[in-house]
Amino acid sequence: MKLYYHPMSGNSRRALLVATHLEVPLERIVVDLVKGDQRGAAHVARNPNAKVPVLEDGDLTLWESRAIMQYLCDRTPGQTLWPTDVAGRADVSRWLFWCAAHMAPANTVLVQERVVKALTGRGPADPAEEARGEALVSQHAGILDAHLAGKTWVAQDRLTLADLSLAAGFALATPARLPIADRPHLQAWLARVAALPAWQRTAPPPRPA
Repeated sequence: MKLYYHPMSGNSRRALLVATHLEVPLERIVVDLVKGDQRGAAHVARNPNAKVPVLEDGDLTLWESRAIMQYLCDRTPGQTLWPTDVAGRADVSRWLFWCAAHMAPANTVLVQERVVKALTGRGPADPAEEARGEALVSQHAGILDAHLAGKTWVAQDRLTLADLSLAAGFALATPARLPIADRPHLQAWLARVAALPAWQRTAPPPRPA
């Protein structure tokens, strides 16, 4: 299997986390987002959305990070990240969809303004967008924080795709200055995820000073 990805991409991190946790061998091919390789004809042929990650497995070309996460689990006998029972799978799916619709897009606003613009030389952060991002992150992080009170993991009382999907969206929390310092349950959960070998082994390289 081949994974087209970028090491600073939270969406790519989702796929890498699952592959690493499950010890699925992948040929990793970097798509240079800063240079715009994702908009080149070769990559657009793989993913018409011009985004990463993209997984190739034989005749299958699969984009959308959470679909890739699920596929890697379904290809791995005995895995426990993606429940096999209907109720458990629905529970984890609920958080995958919530992550895609709410938490990750909120975090992305501030990542774009405070990290990506600096990396790509696209100018200073837009104060209006920063304010919008701050409000969205505060709203949705509050929901996640309240849910995690008294819990170790997000769903099913064990590590699942829900944790890995959500945590990947917080990977750049420090440089993006996400407003989550006052969310103790969220902070404790992030620390648990950060202690996972898969998280440590998929950390992006240090950003240049």
